Amino acid sequence: MKKIFIAISLLGFTACDQDKLLHTVPPTQLSSADVFNTPERIEALVNGIYKAIKNSSLYGGRYLLYNDVRGEDFINITGNTFTGYESWNNSYSSGSNDIINLWSAGYTTINQANILIDGLGRSKGVISESQAAAYIGEAKFLRALTYYSLVTVYARPYADKEGQNPGLPLRLLAETTPANNDLARSSVAEVYQQIIKDLDDAEASLPANYSTALLNTTRAHRNTAIALKTRVYLTLGKWDKVVEEARKIVPQIQSPFKATSGVNHELQDVVQIFQNNFTTTESIFSMPFSSLDNLGGQSAIAYIYNTNSEYHLNPTGIFGDPQWGERDARRQWLRINNGRAFLAKFGSTAPFLNYIPVIRYSEVLLNYAEALVRKGEWSLSKTLVEAVHHRSDPNYSFQSTTGQGLLESIWKERRIELLGEGFRSNDLLRNLLPIPQKGSASLTAGRVDPHDENYIFPLSNAEIATNKAL
Repeated sequence: MKKIFIAISLLGFTACDQDKLLHTVPPTQLSSADVFNTPERIEALVNGIYKAIKNSSLYGGRYLLYNDVRGEDFINITGNTFTGYESWNNSYSSGSNDIINLWSAGYTTINQANILIDGLGRSKGVISESQAAAYIGEAKFLRALTYYSLVTVYARPYADKEGQNPGLPLRLLAETTPANNDLARSSVAEVYQQIIKDLDDAEASLPANYSTALLNTTRAHRNTAIALKTRVYLTLGKWDKVVEEARKIVPQIQSPFKATSGVNHELQDVVQIFQNNFTTTESIFSMPFSSLDNLGGQSAIAYIYNTNSEYHLNPTGIFGDPQWGERDARRQWLRINNGRAFLAKFGSTAPFLNYIPVIRYSEVLLNYAEALVRKGEWSLSKTLVEAVHHRSDPNYSFQSTTGQGLLESIWKERRIELLGEGFRSNDLLRNLLPIPQKGSASLTAGRVDPHDENYIFPLSNAEIATNKAL
């Protein structure tokens, strides 16, 4: 009856009138043409990309969790599949919630970045060209960070066949319908090539800094793109490029190290940066939380690590290594209960408002140090790793100061300094090292070798079911 009424009522309208009537936009929604017609709406789209990457399955915390618990430094207590047990046990499948949700959060972020890049390219004059370029720079940075996050877990490491293995579907167009969903996987090398291109573009167009410490910590600026490039090039084993990028923000050859252009990044109090001062110059990029915008329960990384005590530090892992001495101030990141050490970096009780770090200046120093030792430049490498360690344990002396011994000290320092921040799995995989076995009397996880199928995450079932070109 309704279909008949609509057909009759349209008889008195022209074809143009009929088209307008049948394709109206609901009053509570904006058409795609209107989304880019005011500066405020454009800025809201930019903020939306940051909101997307802060999804609980991505940089809201769980992506960090998956990467760290895969390594040997945490013991699982609960066997709870909703809090990363399958990642800890390396027993995930294409249908696992962790696999599907991370993939979805990643590609949602990528598509929102693509929509902004495409829309600003077509909407001239609404904002200044310089502001549009800066927004596009932010979108490209976030797209690069997301692609890096996905390719390091869902694809074979670059070191395996120099990136010639299948990587990810490289989606660079704004998708608003399922019409272009079928897309084959680009190679690992092609994905990294796009990541570097995005970061180079971002570096060229992002602002040097913002007006507040909060914005310098939570929005991408020029040094943010540079810092991420040191991470990406380290993953690729391109030591000269790591050094080239690091020197832009670490120009000194002796401590104290400090960026001298853009935001003046430098090391800060190693305890306070996680307790009550989240916007220091050490924090290059972080995920902010407020009382009106935070994650709770099993979505919060602090709940999993600390409040609900589902993982404790492995006494035979980095927690028990002599390089992390009892006098090291970074021991204050831990909560000891019944002889077990739990990670308290991200807080303890709801609401969980501690910022989640994505890039810190200490990581850049360690990236730089590793690249130098790989190149045989041991003196500065040693000085860099000592700068990181001595701010929390000034009396410690590294036993090895050259060659493989120094490299292994840097790797240990990464496990201490970046504990819980999502680095361990990739540090193993980028070096084609096995994932060690671990466990307790109740729960165990076996060793995973580089040739094993579960060395990387399987592709998401949701993508397999809908992408016929995969």
